[in-house]
Amino acid sequence: MNRKGRKYLDILIVEDEEAIANLISVNLSEEGYRCTCAYDGEEGADYFEQGSYDLVLLDIMLPKLNGYELLEYIKPSGTPVIFLTAKGDVKDRIKGLKLGADDYIGKPFQIGELLARVEAVLRRSGKGGRMLYFQDVAIDTVSRRVVKKGEDIRLTVKEFDLLVELVRNKNIALYRDRLYEKVWKEPFTGETRTLDSHIQRLRKKLGWDHYIKTVFRIGYRLEENL
Repeated sequence: MNRKGRKYLDILIVEDEEAIANLISVNLSEEGYRCTCAYDGEEGADYFEQGSYDLVLLDIMLPKLNGYELLEYIKPSGTPVIFLTAKGDVKDRIKGLKLGADDYIGKPFQIGELLARVEAVLRRSGKGGRMLYFQDVAIDTVSRRVVKKGEDIRLTVKEFDLLVELVRNKNIALYRDRLYEKVWKEPFTGETRTLDSHIQRLRKKLGWDHYIKTVFRIGYRLEENL
């Protein structure tokens, strides 16, 4: 599928230490990204030539083709690149940034930092800001894809729209009438069965019985702090 029609963001991970590459892949996949791993520079170049990626995570010290050489190959495409470097290699980081890398992450790194930097670079490149997160669920507001612990959760159109409203307003009590009119885009008549049944299905599909709270005489609240 081409770049315009692709359903979710693709990340190419080029890292010769398979344990590190696979760890990155697992954690990014759980956040809703689709990952491909290459374990040397030539394999990374082959994958990049054959596919279409929104971001490349690129180690510098790679067999066959190093990260600097691969960056030169990637750069004309405009695809953002984050270098993975040994923490003390200041000269390597400076060289990578001067060559056009968008950011770097020093090894060893925390997964939380990696996720934050990935999202920041994607946002700067105009591809981020589409993701919402709550607990173990990632929501892609563009592809309308919901992922829980690496598995897709199938929602109806209204279930998805309702989920987005709840997540964007977490810890806020939402009135039934306003929530209904926001999601269904029609006047609220006072009949709550439709909204209530969608809430129940969301709770069941996501396992969120303890997160989606009923607020007496008001509506619902997605509660983060139990």
